[in-house]
Amino acid sequence: MIARHLSATLRAAARKYPVVTLTGPRQSGKTTLARAAFPGHEYVSLEDPGHRSFALEDPRGFLARFKSKVILDEVQRVPDLFSYIQGVVDERDRAGQFILTGSQNFLLLQKVTQSLAGRCSVLHLLPFSRSELTGSPRSDPTRLGRVPRGGRRIARRTRVEASLFEMMLTGFYPRIHDKQLDPQEWLANYYQTYLERDARDLLNVGDINTFGRFVRLCAGRSGQVLELSGLASDAGVSHTTARRWLSVLEASFVVFLLRPYHRNFNKRIIKSPKLYFVDTGLLCYLLRIRNPEELSFHAGRGPVFETWVVSEVLKLFHNRGQVPDVYFWRDSNGREVDLLIDLPGNLMVVEVKSGQTVASDFLKDLKQWKALTGCPDARAVLVYGGDESYTRQDVSMISWKDWA
Repeated sequence: MIARHLSATLRAAARKYPVVTLTGPRQSGKTTLARAAFPGHEYVSLEDPGHRSFALEDPRGFLARFKSKVILDEVQRVPDLFSYIQGVVDERDRAGQFILTGSQNFLLLQKVTQSLAGRCSVLHLLPFSRSELTGSPRSDPTRLGRVPRGGRRIARRTRVEASLFEMMLTGFYPRIHDKQLDPQEWLANYYQTYLERDARDLLNVGDINTFGRFVRLCAGRSGQVLELSGLASDAGVSHTTARRWLSVLEASFVVFLLRPYHRNFNKRIIKSPKLYFVDTGLLCYLLRIRNPEELSFHAGRGPVFETWVVSEVLKLFHNRGQVPDVYFWRDSNGREVDLLIDLPGNLMVVEVKSGQTVASDFLKDLKQWKALTGCPDARAVLVYGGDESYTRQDVSMISWKDWA
């Protein structure tokens, strides 16, 4: 089993709260992590029809079976159970009593808010980070964007590094790496299962083909400012339907929205979010990119790389149980910074370029941002597709191999 960086955070939460909820996309490794982190807990999957029927018909009797601590997997399958868990927790109040896992973030958090507020810690497990795959230690967000001493970092790695394009094409879902599966075949099955199961369960979608077209249109917009009206028009659905479908994609961890920076440096900043996919493998599959060579020349190469850079930052924060304080900035004149990370006592501005060689114009937007905003002390970082990390003109040039 590949070690997960969320493990320490998960165990720490279970020492403080009677209920810990672990959510994330399907096949991100939630069950494996929960069982590995808490080997002494009983385990029940509510995907099992027998267990689910018992929990639905007699929730009190179902919970009374467990005299010790328990992991309840896919708990959103029995929504009414949360109220009964509240009763048990209020009566016993033992730390780490219930570990709840589930894939449908919207349903889970709705029930947690209603029934378990103040009693529950909520953690998110996304697919593997690159540092998990290479066996590197968990990074500190405050160290992001710093050039390693002596230039290129020499980390202890237990696994062979993939090339940049192979890594992005394969994606980060654990089963692909654990079982050495063909990523294109696995992602095709994963996507079809998502459409046939989650889309129907959460959306009651009648026309799965239209929803599938909507998802692919979203893939073509990864790394772009979201124009919901245009997206709805291209998909042939109403603005309201597009908003609802996008919310479900976000709740099921297929996409995430990066919000514009909240400080109004300029009255003409845009207010729409940017759309990103959580996993670059799924993104490449939806873009019909089938091999690393094709990705290296594809028009989507830059957006896919930017998607990976931002996604790694999300994983870094989530693995520490922290809310990612991340944004982008763009004004009405098209001046843009791809990523802003609001760190304690400092602001980091990040430009992302997939090229392997740094060109002088790569730094233009960073310099313009500093001049316009009057924040000359902000840490400026360029993440690019080359192999060396160094400092140039007060900007940290960070190789993709040294990012997050």
